[in-house]
Amino acid sequence: MSFISYLSVFLIGYASVVLGFYTMSLVFPKAAFVARSLAAYIGLLISAIYGVIASIVLRIFGMEQIAQWTTARSFKYIMAATAGVTFEVEDPKRVLDTTRPAVFIGPHQTELDVLMLGCIFPKYCSVTAKSSLKKVPFLGWFMALSGTVFIDRKNSKDARSAMAGAASQMKDRKQSVYMFPEGTRSYSKEPTLLPFKKGAFHLAVQAGVPIVPVVVANYSHVLYIKEYVFNAGRIPVKVLDPIPTKGLTAEDVDELTRSTRELMLKEMVALTQRARNKPVAMPSDSGNGVVRASGVEATISSK
Repeated sequence: MSFISYLSVFLIGYASVVLGFYTMSLVFPKAAFVARSLAAYIGLLISAIYGVIASIVLRIFGMEQIAQWTTARSFKYIMAATAGVTFEVEDPKRVLDTTRPAVFIGPHQTELDVLMLGCIFPKYCSVTAKSSLKKVPFLGWFMALSGTVFIDRKNSKDARSAMAGAASQMKDRKQSVYMFPEGTRSYSKEPTLLPFKKGAFHLAVQAGVPIVPVVVANYSHVLYIKEYVFNAGRIPVKVLDPIPTKGLTAEDVDELTRSTRELMLKEMVALTQRARNKPVAMPSDSGNGVVRASGVEATISSK
């Protein structure tokens, strides 16, 4: 059999398994978790392969800066068609289209945030990622070809160098960057934000570009991994006004991080409350929600 034949058999078999779990979910609701997870994985793989090809073609024509945007959009449409999940973006001031370069930041709830990026990702923007992702087939190749900024979290010197390179690229090429300041997923059932790391804010100050906060309603009703919940749904996203950083220095980063996180948490609670159409309690915070890091050590500031 040829490669195309093997591929066809695999895709038909995979689709049959997914459809089988969707059918089972009519009787056993937890089966929908498996069905949508399988749909998401194959969708991500297809988008990554498309991304590698698109990155190569766009690089030939000097347009690699939009490779991540076009790949993100492909995943958006695949997930809407196969899993029935999408994010609805509220951006009345067209910040995503008009603010460039900028450091875009958002909450990191679950793996489904990859789809959130697919729905909101602006043109001429790239993500940052841990260097170990370079080794992941297709996804890592796509990231490398499309200009992702890789950071070695175990090596603070390399991380600082990567940030400096990103700041220079942002200024020279008017390239935006999207980052998750929490650094890891919260997996929370209610709207909350983990303490913020300061890398994104240092980068914005160093490049002299605005911070653009993006808030997402808590979507545990759509995906809650701890209870194997994965439903179809439309999740609201709101793009906030850009926060200028011109004139700020490294000494201002702590306050910039703290105030931005506070703003995002309030907006996240309000957006979740609107989506659920019922009151949502504001989570209590200890400290100021800013991670103080030195080398490989990190603590939560209480000042």
